[in-house]
Amino acid sequence: MIVRPLGRVDYAPTFDAMVAFTESRSAQTPDELWICEHPPVFTQGLAGRDDHLLAPGDIPVVKTNRGGQVTYHGHGQVVAYPLIDLQRAGYFVKEYVYRIEEAVIRTLAHFGVTGHRVAGAPGIYVRLGDPTGHTPLPQRPQKRTQGSPAPEPDFTGLGKIAALGIKVSRHCTYHGVALNVTMDLQPFWRINPCGYAGLQTVDLSTIGVAVSWDEAARVLSNQLGALLGP
Repeated sequence: MIVRPLGRVDYAPTFDAMVAFTESRSAQTPDELWICEHPPVFTQGLAGRDDHLLAPGDIPVVKTNRGGQVTYHGHGQVVAYPLIDLQRAGYFVKEYVYRIEEAVIRTLAHFGVTGHRVAGAPGIYVRLGDPTGHTPLPQRPQKRTQGSPAPEPDFTGLGKIAALGIKVSRHCTYHGVALNVTMDLQPFWRINPCGYAGLQTVDLSTIGVAVSWDEAARVLSNQLGALLGP
């Protein structure tokens, strides 16, 4: 996998570049991982509803073709875009999402933080009162009996530290994951993050972890590279 550190780049042309890369790639095109940071922007997924944009103000809103609802990108956030040929890699979309989330969990563990999954809500969360504790969440994904309804996401006591939104075209992925490192978190209160009213968003600095953007990007890149291969 080729890792491309893009630095701070505007969202819209980066989105266009991902689409162009995916549409033009062949079965022989090497997979790539783009690592970047975006100036302030709200992005709407395919299922995005305008009523989740509470008060965008002067921050632009860009409609995209990824899954999910609205999220925010801004300075101090590591954004990773894996461009993976899943057919060649040998696993399916559900496994791909699991591997991305696992890369974030391992990145957080590197900095002494325990990341958690929440049933029915993609992304990674931390306990606000105990971000280093290892006790499993009661609302974690668990096996369900056949025919039972999907659980309603429960964010009690949690903050979201990483958001995930992907697109798969002709077995190839784009869009990706955003890890909050040291941000101005106020813009998240201008939206219902990922479509959930009142969901608190945190970053590493909020929970007491002092780490640079470069270091967080390095660790996340290494974890994604290790986990997204065949």
